[in-house]
Amino acid sequence: MIVYPAIDLKAGQVVRLSEGAMDSATVYSHDPAAQAKQFAKAGASHLHVVDLDGAFAGEARNAPAIEAIVAAFEGEVQLGGGIRTAHAAERWLALGVARIVIGTAALTDPDLVRTLAGKHPGRIVVAVDARDGMVATAGWAQISDVPVADMAHRFEDAGVAAILFTDIGRDGLLKGCNIAATVDLARQVDLPVIASGGVADLSDIERLHACAHEGITGVIAGRAIYDGRLDLAAALTVARRQ
Repeated sequence: MIVYPAIDLKAGQVVRLSEGAMDSATVYSHDPAAQAKQFAKAGASHLHVVDLDGAFAGEARNAPAIEAIVAAFEGEVQLGGGIRTAHAAERWLALGVARIVIGTAALTDPDLVRTLAGKHPGRIVVAVDARDGMVATAGWAQISDVPVADMAHRFEDAGVAAILFTDIGRDGLLKGCNIAATVDLARQVDLPVIASGGVADLSDIERLHACAHEGITGVIAGRAIYDGRLDLAAALTVARRQ
């Protein structure tokens, strides 16, 4: 199982939000590239980066910071936030981003996901962000009438790398990951699932690792690391156990 430390970007700074609310941002660093290097020093081989401003705008808003992160981090960078065109996805892939995460466009333009996944197998991830079981889009500002499992099923035959499942109601709140919902989705869908939202401490990593056989291949952690509640090196050790 892979642990992805998260770098969420707002106005060029590393922040964390509570339940996706932009006015709840806590700033943790003014130097995203330095933060990426710190994660690498702790042993991280993967990063999860989100352009929060881009998620609302529908296009990149933190490009310089993202480019700096990609240049500084020797491992794989997974990027999401406002990537809603083939041109945008191709640009980031060409610049060295290992995986592109597509959320809003997966709902509004599923053919885009299928085209990109066909052209770049293993490099496209579909974000399924849930509030009360329904898919949220546009930086989590809009709630659709599409159930989470239905959204995930649409891409089982598309060649995507994974489903990134986030429980918005827990994101950034340190309430603990919604493992039951994550496992339930993994059991229903014939795709790897990455867990996100609410990771509080090492016990969440332990519990998710115990469910890896259900199809959970990764977990994203943010605030718990920044607040010192989760030691990244310890989390990586747990996740890498056979």
